[in-house]
Amino acid sequence: MVSSLPLAPFSAVVFDMDGTLLDTEMVFKDVVWQVTDGLGFTMTDDVHGRMVGSSHEHTNKLLVEAYGLAFPYEMFDAECRRIMHARMAQSVPVKAGVPELLAELKGRRIPMAVATSSRAAHALTHLGTAGLLDLFQAIVTRDDVVQPKPHPEPYLTAARLLGLRPETCLAVEDSHSGVRAAHAAGMQTVMVPDLVAPTDEIRALCRVMDSLHDLRAAAFAPDAIASR
Repeated sequence: MVSSLPLAPFSAVVFDMDGTLLDTEMVFKDVVWQVTDGLGFTMTDDVHGRMVGSSHEHTNKLLVEAYGLAFPYEMFDAECRRIMHARMAQSVPVKAGVPELLAELKGRRIPMAVATSSRAAHALTHLGTAGLLDLFQAIVTRDDVVQPKPHPEPYLTAARLLGLRPETCLAVEDSHSGVRAAHAAGMQTVMVPDLVAPTDEIRALCRVMDSLHDLRAAAFAPDAIASR
């Protein structure tokens, strides 16, 4: 079983946000279909799959390539954000295993950070509503970097803010672009798939686990925690 195999030692954990900590990707998928249809275009699983984990800029480029220059991206983006804000205003669901994993990390005094492609207003609001914001020593958003995922800058920035070398950190992701970013930063990387399955290329860059419960079991095997 995956959980019976310990991870290499690590001194901190850097999490992606949507689809990894927050169970928001399926909600956003519904919103994307609704908004795209309302604008007179047809969303597909292929296009949406390539949006998962992407930055604002990459999504803009992707949708214009898919639907042509007539696609009103700014209108699409604004309407998606408006609807997501309304749906998440009262409650933001977390992924299974998040409370237990974060509590264990906090109890062991292992630093935690977030590296997300979402903009700061979205990230801070959603983490706050979910009751997770105060658990992290660093939060890196799209507004904090020049190059978003799949560039390693978000993960390199998180490690710098934690005061640690990237290779001592464990990264947890659910998207292809995030796995590529974390691996390029030199971090031990785990993918817990949400809406997008790993390809052979992605499997070569990370360890794939079925759930955060499996990750917790592997992370706290006796030889998984680095000496601090």
